[in-house]
Amino acid sequence: MSNKSLPDVPPTHTIKPIDPPPADVEKPTMAMLKADINSGATGDKTEVFDPGMAMLGTCEEAAGTPLRPEQIRFARYQERFQRWRSGSRKTSAAHNKHDGIPTLFIGFIAAVAVIFVVGLSVVSG
Repeated sequence: MSNKSLPDVPPTHTIKPIDPPPADVEKPTMAMLKADINSGATGDKTEVFDPGMAMLGTCEEAAGTPLRPEQIRFARYQERFQRWRSGSRKTSAAHNKHDGIPTLFIGFIAAVAVIFVVGLSVVSG
């Protein structure tokens, strides 16, 4: 169902890829750090907009202690460095476009099934 058939629903732009902000700026902002994350530059998530309820840094500003540009620059460096230090491969299953196989869960279900079948055969036999 598209948004065109629902006139009260505004169009969403969450599936459009986000371009990373410039890496080396004199006075970085928390919005740049969020854009680093949303653009996939940190390797945490896929490269799309994530509409958060509160922007990064909101708590600090509300407390009267907003982060200084030096602190934000350090946070951006650490986020980007951590991503590239591990290699250029993105690490999450979402980046590989699959959810992975929950082997522990499937193994547990199989073990319970085997115990159940063995228990029934012992009781009935």
